[in-house]
Amino acid sequence: MDDITALILDDHASFRRAFARLDDAKDPQQMRSIWEPLALHLEIHAEAEERILYPHLIRRGGEDAEDESLDAIRDHNKIRDAIAESRKHEVGTDRWWTAVWAARRENTEPLAEEEDEGLPDFRRHAGDELRAGLGADWLAFYAEHPSGKGLTFRDKDPERYVAKYSQ
Repeated sequence: MDDITALILDDHASFRRAFARLDDAKDPQQMRSIWEPLALHLEIHAEAEERILYPHLIRRGGEDAEDESLDAIRDHNKIRDAIAESRKHEVGTDRWWTAVWAARRENTEPLAEEEDEGLPDFRRHAGDELRAGLGADWLAFYAEHPSGKGLTFRDKDPERYVAKYSQ
């Protein structure tokens, strides 16, 4: 069974590779063919973390779990906002690139924070069985929502989110 933290790290590596491919894109068609699936994957990933990982981190993590979760939700909101902004502009234009770079910037730092803080915290406080069970839930979530089917990508109020799962 796959550990949820390993599956999340796989997604993070995929994001890094896709942003690198975007750096090499030569024309708007190439840019679109890389950006649209990447943007969708970023949104699905954020939703999966918010539904599967962070509720458990808040309840089972260490003393910094709530702060880590607040930061993650804020970061996800910034990524969603940058993706929404990119969709307002023609692919390849300066305004489009500005929005894409905002999404990249808002994604890069949180990945490192999550990999260095949130995921290790979760691994220390969650047993193998829980991690495997959440990994199965992660895979099922992606299977149940191919191409984001049935998902709405909306910002969440970080404080309300953490309060909901702290109880």
